Amino acid sequence: MEIKLRNDSVEITGYVNSIERNSKPLWSRLGQFIERILKGAFSNALSRNDNVLLLLNHDGSRVLGSQKQGNLELEEDSIGLRARAIVTDPEVIESARRGDLVGWSFGFYDVPNGVENGIDTDTNLPLRKLRDLDLREVSILDRTKSPAYEGTLIMARDDEVRYIGESLIDEDVTVTDETVTEETAEAVAEEPQQAEPEAIDYSIYEGWIKEMKGEQS
Repeated sequence: MEIKLRNDSVEITGYVNSIERNSKPLWSRLGQFIERILKGAFSNALSRNDNVLLLLNHDGSRVLGSQKQGNLELEEDSIGLRARAIVTDPEVIESARRGDLVGWSFGFYDVPNGVENGIDTDTNLPLRKLRDLDLREVSILDRTKSPAYEGTLIMARDDEVRYIGESLIDEDVTVTDETVTEETAEAVAEEPQQAEPEAIDYSIYEGWIKEMKGEQS
């Protein structure tokens, strides 16, 4: 995760989740399971929904933006679902300054024929392979959701089941402070400007050359 602090916002980029990789054991109301997001699943989801929400810690009351608001960009690449968000929420900015932003997660619903069920041979747990999904939100996670908040599913609207994807906790968070204070602004303004170089008069050299050649001025 890369974080850039600015005066009135914070830019956060990183991967929400990877593809073609088994998750850690996740919890459901029926017990533990393993999840694997197949290549193209996120692209399929984004092709149907162009207004994924940006939340804090999967909290529906903490909407930080969305694709249509213009402060969230999402795309699937060869690694996974990559996000870029510009957040102006004061709490999130302060959490970023303290180093308390730790990763991403996502919330989704299953779609018909979007899941292949099987058994993970390494853990003997049920394995859910997602070739498609209904992506509803991506969440920025702070330390209140790490490291225990690894993923779950809950009953939601009617008979549909809403899943919370595996938390992608980033051990290598890079924070760059690009804020401009009054002191730094004044220092830049007072920095001496380099003078334009004076034009060089080559006529004296032309005279010397003529003398060396024995020419008349």
